[in-house]
Amino acid sequence: MKPDKTAIVLIEYQNDFVSEGGAQHEAVRDVMRANSMLANSIALLEGARQAGLTILHVPISFAEGYPELSTRPYGILAGVIAARAFRRGSWGAQIADAMAPTDGEIVVEGKRGLDCFASTNIDFILRQHGITHLAIAGFLTNCCVESTMRSAYERGYHVATLIDCCATIGEEEQRVAITKDFPMFSLPMTGRDFLAQFG
Repeated sequence: MKPDKTAIVLIEYQNDFVSEGGAQHEAVRDVMRANSMLANSIALLEGARQAGLTILHVPISFAEGYPELSTRPYGILAGVIAARAFRRGSWGAQIADAMAPTDGEIVVEGKRGLDCFASTNIDFILRQHGITHLAIAGFLTNCCVESTMRSAYERGYHVATLIDCCATIGEEEQRVAITKDFPMFSLPMTGRDFLAQFG
């Protein structure tokens, strides 16, 4: 991997997931603790900055009342509404301080569903920067991370998924995603192993 051709995609490191008191934090807390997900992600971000990688933060947010979503939501998005999570302008929708972007890092706007490619211009941004290799981290392992991984793979990117920088709602869901699904569409590896490729 070459630093100028590589980006990290950081999905939904927002207070509603990351921080105590966040609307969805309790759901992901156990997996976050089990694999030291936040500490590993902080190290990943610091290492990516030192290596000169392109860094993209991809939060999700909705207007009050969730008008962007179906009037009869189901599945994961129904859970978002029920928890009143990721409301635009709220503390919960803010990127957590520990993972906050700095000058020169890109915040991709417009994410309203699971796949980062579906409702944003992330593909355009990546291609404008000449990116050929992606490393993906964040929430939820078996939902937005996996959906984005599949789309990136289909679009011809060289995809790494960072297995200790992801978390989801249960240990079994985490295990199945990283051992069964990730190897089909990416190169699963730890954040440390990913950074080691840049010296």
